[in-house]
Amino acid sequence: MDTKNVIAAISLSAAVIILYSLFFAPSPKELKDLNQEKTTLNSEAPKLDVSEKIIEISREDAIKDSDRIKFENENIKGSISLKGGIIDDLIFKNYTETLDGQNNITLLSPKKFSQGYYVETGWVSSSKNIDLPNSKTIWKVDGNNKLAPNQSVTLTWNNNQGIVFEKIIQIDEKFLFSIDQKIENKSNKSYDFYSYGQIIRNKSPDITNFYILHEGLIGVFDDQLVEEDYDDIKEKEFSKNASSGWLGITDKYWITTLIPEENKEFRADFDFKNKFRANFIETKPLTLVSNGSISSNVRVIIAAKEVDVIDNYAENSKISKFDLAIDWGWFYFFTKNFFFAIDYFFKLTGNFGIAIILITICIRILFFPLANYSFRSMAKMKVLQPEMTRLKELHKDDKMKLQQEMMALYKKEKVNPVSGCLPILIQIPFFFAIYKVLFVTLEMRHQPFYGWIKDLSERDPTSIFNLFGLIPWDPPSFLIIGVWPCLMGLSMYFQQKLNPTPPDPIQQKIFMFFPLFLTIILAPFPSGLVIYWTINNILTMAQQVVIMKQTKVKTT
Repeated sequence: MDTKNVIAAISLSAAVIILYSLFFAPSPKELKDLNQEKTTLNSEAPKLDVSEKIIEISREDAIKDSDRIKFENENIKGSISLKGGIIDDLIFKNYTETLDGQNNITLLSPKKFSQGYYVETGWVSSSKNIDLPNSKTIWKVDGNNKLAPNQSVTLTWNNNQGIVFEKIIQIDEKFLFSIDQKIENKSNKSYDFYSYGQIIRNKSPDITNFYILHEGLIGVFDDQLVEEDYDDIKEKEFSKNASSGWLGITDKYWITTLIPEENKEFRADFDFKNKFRANFIETKPLTLVSNGSISSNVRVIIAAKEVDVIDNYAENSKISKFDLAIDWGWFYFFTKNFFFAIDYFFKLTGNFGIAIILITICIRILFFPLANYSFRSMAKMKVLQPEMTRLKELHKDDKMKLQQEMMALYKKEKVNPVSGCLPILIQIPFFFAIYKVLFVTLEMRHQPFYGWIKDLSERDPTSIFNLFGLIPWDPPSFLIIGVWPCLMGLSMYFQQKLNPTPPDPIQQKIFMFFPLFLTIILAPFPSGLVIYWTINNILTMAQQVVIMKQTKVKTT
């Protein structure tokens, strides 16, 4: 058996996430070349200016700084500032910051707060000597003063030049705001207007900084996905003309997006000028004639990235590729379908941990014939070990002759020396898919298993260094090696005993320490992933023991 191949296969499985980023994922330069257009495009539409000095105050004081209209539905609550007509206060009602915490997730905050994050829409004009609503404009409420599903609000502002601006804001049961912007011209002049929307974030949040997840500015323009990290935008802005799409700022579990009106061309800009900004502006002006009116619609989705919700918006609201708001990665179809499979078992059992175990069993059944072939070959390899040892002693000074004799032996006994790698290699895409699902899907967040596992998306919180909680001491994070990682390491150790022993002493030592190495490596990974790996090892061992008994090979 070629033990070098086995070592390579196991190493690849253990470090699949890191190796993916190194060998499969495109480099930052390739991403720029393939997916992103970095040149600023010329357009008739003017640039939006965000230069504004702000004195930072607390979030509570910032909210009290202006009159507001409140909004609430089953999923979100917050308020819209009448100063600027800005959506700058939004809280997710169904999600908390910590597993047992009382504080709900707060996403949007007013600009005067240090973590300001808000959405504004409006108009700009190439016409001179006209007053336009801006971030300091005080809007008036016309009629109803609370926003709810099936209960819109209307904001108006008169510039005292014969022009009246109006915003009609609606909200659905989930996360969608629809803003109809209208202008009425009661003067005897004509003007050109461009509709715009922008999302502004004062500072970048704490992010994971991991290769498999994008957090930052995002958009789809004419079916092309664009992802810009915060650091990228600090170095160089992005600008692109498009006729369809959407744009926004995404976190791991939350996203804020703007969807321009259909069938209208626009320019999208991502930039950083003391603040991060994702905005669009229509590139063809609307002409407002005397005694006439114009209108434009902007949709705003400020969402918890629930898979069903995001997919429904993409399909029912006809938002092109909006499902890419969830970072499924390059193996999009495989990973997303893997999530649907786990979610199906979750709905059957009510527990994501059980769902992971069931999907593991399904994977073993799916690859049962291939694994059988591999294990039979490995069993034969174990039978041939004495003969292989004899050949190595006989031809220890002639490597060419040794290789010829060993290949003849393999051919005679109908053994494939690399087939032992297959059980490991076939697990790699599933290992990556389940890690991706656990890492990026909101549905897995704060989902318990049994016992001490309260959140499958987080590491096992126990540690062998305080005897799993028996000693009243909290070890540092690098010493937190929990029960499930230890079980995984033991299962790999016993599985290793079923395989042919490498004749080379150095390789034997490498194999001996490999379960310990994997235990340490996987300890900080999501506990759901470690559970998957452990159960998979146990099922693999069971299948391997049956095969070895059938071929009359000793299992110890």
